[in-house]
Amino acid sequence: MNPTDHWLNFINGEWLDARRVIDVDDPATGKVFATVACADDKTVDRAVQAARACADSGVLSDCRPVERTALLRRIADEIRAIADKAAPLLARENGKALDDAREEFLMAAKYFEYYAGMADKIEGRSIPLGKDYVDYTVYEPVGVSAQIVPWNFPVDICARSLAPALAAGNAVVVKSPEISPLAMTWLATACQRAGLPKGAFNLICGYGHEVGAALVAHAGIDQIVFTGSVPTGQAILRSAAERAIPSVMELGGKSAAVVFADADMEQLLSSVKWGIFFNAGQVCSAMSRLLVQREIYDQVVDAVSELAQRQQLGAGLDNAELTPLVSRRQQQQVLSMCDQAVSEGARRVTGGKAPEREGYFVEATVFADVTPEMSLFCDEVFGPVIAITPFDTEEEAWALANGTEFGLVAGVFTHDLTRTLRATRALKAGQVFVNEWYAGGIETPFGGIKLSGFGREKGQEALYSYVNTKNIAIRVS
Repeated sequence: MNPTDHWLNFINGEWLDARRVIDVDDPATGKVFATVACADDKTVDRAVQAARACADSGVLSDCRPVERTALLRRIADEIRAIADKAAPLLARENGKALDDAREEFLMAAKYFEYYAGMADKIEGRSIPLGKDYVDYTVYEPVGVSAQIVPWNFPVDICARSLAPALAAGNAVVVKSPEISPLAMTWLATACQRAGLPKGAFNLICGYGHEVGAALVAHAGIDQIVFTGSVPTGQAILRSAAERAIPSVMELGGKSAAVVFADADMEQLLSSVKWGIFFNAGQVCSAMSRLLVQREIYDQVVDAVSELAQRQQLGAGLDNAELTPLVSRRQQQQVLSMCDQAVSEGARRVTGGKAPEREGYFVEATVFADVTPEMSLFCDEVFGPVIAITPFDTEEEAWALANGTEFGLVAGVFTHDLTRTLRATRALKAGQVFVNEWYAGGIETPFGGIKLSGFGREKGQEALYSYVNTKNIAIRVS
């Protein structure tokens, strides 16, 4: 490897190396192609102190809000300017399709653009208490936000939390995922080029049990934002409880789409393709379960199976439809869950194996006749594996859809308006998609209930996770 294959941490506006390194694989080949500086406890402390100094200086919180608006717009422009150059790195380290990697950078730019438009609209309110009082509220930044980003959409999800935090006047320390940390350095470069004050955004990479644990336990942080697995989220919350640190948790999902006999089959199959095979199924809100009305059950199983078999498998840099999983560990976990599904009696219609080629690939996989007692019905796979289950009545459909410990998203496919309205009330999830999986956008709040977490990202609602409400009551007579 040459020097360009090694990436650094970004603290207080400077790029810093470390004594240790972490190897980064290319999931399409299984071979190491780069390294990144591995942070330690001292690195964490340095990053938090830089953020603390920035937050306490008021450089972002005390300026006129329109200045933050202009700053975030410059960051958006800089991200767009580097998207073409940075996308191949994201595709290579993460395994995702090159077009999707480029779109991830463009989505990151949109987050900064969206929250730029809100930075000067964080307004308090006046509360009437009678003629002897003036009472009003103001919103103040929380201070230092510690953000831990997952590996499946590292650039997108980093921007999703970073942009509103900066818009509200906070300073941020981000821990990148050790599996896929490299492309995120381009976000730091964009922020640097846009003139973001030193210490406002600090990016460190390290192992979760070391650096992540040290970050969330650090006395200098004021808030935690985490996207990832349930066990890790629970560990973070136990640490946060020591100092009652407010947190936003976006955890796992086992989301179901409920398909009625009047569903548009073309719409459904398009949603299945994006819902479970996009990014090799490594999406928290993936359509991992399909609940189908019995009269069209066999038809849907056959159609989804044919769709799965048509998926072009290959490297992300080749813009394949079905790309590799991010790591060998992830590949083995998915294959193990497929084997368990077979042993528990699920019918493997297609896939469920690793193709004979290098890299961390798993075939597009369809299981039918999956029952609520099976692990495949309840447990998150995080791979290109869909579980299909029949139902007879609406009540049964809602019970099946709600029959897991998760509640991130849910969906319904029908053209019956009254049934749609019943579905939106009956389905227990943070978002309900109707006739299109992943409907919505940056503007719409996103988050879960139950084991899928709490708090909301995206939309106007997310901004208020990054401020504290202060009430001011004045007696005037």
